[in-house]
Amino acid sequence: MERVKQNTFAELPEALVEEMLSKSELAGDRLYASFKEIQNNRAKMRKQLQEQNILKQDTEVGYPGIPTTCGVDGSYAVEKLLATDFAACAAVAIEGLTPPSEKRHWEKPHHRVLIHPEKHDSDTSTVIRGVMMEMEVELAARAPHDIVFLDGSLTTPLIYMNQAINKVSESDETIIGKSLVEKFKDFLDSYKTILESSRTDKLWVSMPKYTTRRELGKKLNWPSHYDDRAILTTILSSGEFTLPISLEEPQQPWHLKLPSNDKELERLREEVLPDIKRLYVLYYKPHNWTPAFRIEMASSIATNNSRIAILLQGLKYQCGTPGILEPYPLYMADRMVKHLGSAIPTFRQTSTRRMAELHQGDIGEIFFSMHSYRSESGR
Repeated sequence: MERVKQNTFAELPEALVEEMLSKSELAGDRLYASFKEIQNNRAKMRKQLQEQNILKQDTEVGYPGIPTTCGVDGSYAVEKLLATDFAACAAVAIEGLTPPSEKRHWEKPHHRVLIHPEKHDSDTSTVIRGVMMEMEVELAARAPHDIVFLDGSLTTPLIYMNQAINKVSESDETIIGKSLVEKFKDFLDSYKTILESSRTDKLWVSMPKYTTRRELGKKLNWPSHYDDRAILTTILSSGEFTLPISLEEPQQPWHLKLPSNDKELERLREEVLPDIKRLYVLYYKPHNWTPAFRIEMASSIATNNSRIAILLQGLKYQCGTPGILEPYPLYMADRMVKHLGSAIPTFRQTSTRRMAELHQGDIGEIFFSMHSYRSESGR
């Protein structure tokens, strides 16, 4: 359990804390009731999976050699200053526990980063998030490993990029906006490679920790107040997985706005959008100490038992440590990028010091203009 800081309630009125604690107990009662509902129906749900031939054991697909793996994750932060916004984003690729036979060259650097001041704009966070997605997708496409894990859903890059391009087209050009547009074609190329996963010696898969999708729940009429991952964490035993099923279709058709009327970009978009519709998802619980993993993948992986066997073997090997509730390379990448937001004040102070060195007048004006009011960050 996470430790609660001793000063958590130091600034809150005593009566407010007492009321919140009492309501937390009531919330616990309601959560336990829904939890017990799944516990009581566990056998029935397992039987449904077995009757529909969805529930499988990883030993059924064979024992391939241990594959090499890599995890990619990114983060962004925008610090709101008096005179400007201080925007930054970064993406890192971390190698997993590597078998001794791995000898392939991995091109350096294994990270991407952008830091730049921008004028005050409420859309800066959306645009910098799009730049972050470009970095993640590029790193993932270039990694030479047998399996490349991405954090989040395989549909997330399309959603974030569409939002970012819309914001860029609505506002004046900025440095981060120009960076987004300049690398847009490379993003589409890399994204297409990931969505197709046509190379038989490489697998790109995505593993969202948080999800609201219920492909199996809707198919089997499970309780709607829990998503598939939550239910399957209770249902699945060690080494069990579900056969891949098609990803849930959105209410609105997939769409991606282009930054310009370029024939090459239009061609790439027309190839990417159909690939999004052919994604599959399976759930796998490699060990008793891990939750059920939601794994999104291309149809070329989902329809090939040999590639599924490599995927499951890689996941099992990278989740061998109790206490780490995700594959080791994703865990390490996540830990690294989480620190970006907390590091922004240090970057700002370095910039402030440099401005003070260059300024010939009252440096108090510099400190006022670089005063931070609030920060926005995300992954």
